[in-house]
Amino acid sequence: MTKQYEIEDAQKNGWSRWVYPKKTGFNMACCDCGLVHILRFKLVDRPPGKAIFMQVKRNNRATAQIRRGIRQRSAK
Repeated sequence: MTKQYEIEDAQKNGWSRWVYPKKTGFNMACCDCGLVHILRFKLVDRPPGKAIFMQVKRNNRATAQIRRGIRQRSAK
C-alpha cells in the first residue's frame, strides 16, 4: 500500500511549515481531529494579474484511517 498522506504537525507558532502541494489530489488532515480533505488548486489569469482558486472535498475513507491511528496511539 502506498502512503496517501503525510502528517504535518503545527510548529510552536501554531502554523505548519510551508509545503508545495500537488495541483490535484492533495490530502490535508487536521492534526487534532484527523479530518482529511482533498484539495485542488487552479491558477487563473484575472485582471490585474493571476489568482489562485482552491476546491475542497472531504475524504471519508482517509479520515477513518487517520482517526483509527489516533485512537490506537492514545490507547497506549
